[in-house]
Amino acid sequence: MKQLTMKLKDLVRPERNIRIHTEKQLAEFERSVRMFGQIRPIVVDENNIILAGNGLYETLLRMNREEALVYKYEDLTEAQKKKLMIADNKIFSLGIENLDTLNEFLEELEGDLDIPGFDEDILRQMVADADEITEKISEYGTLDEEEVRKIKEANEKREQAEATDNGADQETDLPLQAPERQSGSDAGVRQEPAETGRFVICPKCGERIWLERKPASTW
Repeated sequence: MKQLTMKLKDLVRPERNIRIHTEKQLAEFERSVRMFGQIRPIVVDENNIILAGNGLYETLLRMNREEALVYKYEDLTEAQKKKLMIADNKIFSLGIENLDTLNEFLEELEGDLDIPGFDEDILRQMVADADEITEKISEYGTLDEEEVRKIKEANEKREQAEATDNGADQETDLPLQAPERQSGSDAGVRQEPAETGRFVICPKCGERIWLERKPASTW
């Protein structure tokens, strides 16, 4: 493999490309190049056909750039070239974002959230939600390990009791029938709907911490 600086006019688009690059992606590529420069090379074979980095190549052309950093492979078989093209487009997508670290970085940026690949308004909402969650959890105080254990045991017993009750309700030999239409004083009686809203689970005790409660809808 050789590391070179090559003229874009000397690079060749492949006849077939696994990745379809959208206008949105190319726009974010351009934001990244303008902010950081070319941080990844374009990969080509011995005939200067692009194996990886087609989106970057198209972006640099749109920006009227003339040169690019290139990795050139001259000893790959045709099968290896196809595998490289497939792997380059797949391996990155297998990763999972570490949201805890992402939130920490966003907070440390102190409001400067112009980051290629992300919508700035969405990032600001993520920071606001993280601050709200931290504040809500802090309102619950600090529990020692014994208190946490007792709460968890109580939750487990309650869940077991509910599971037992549900199992008893399902044990019946009666055929399923459509519910009869109620009349008289019972008409219009409705089951109390479940409470809805936004909540997080307390990392200490496992209980719901409500960020926002909404009145349950009626029918």
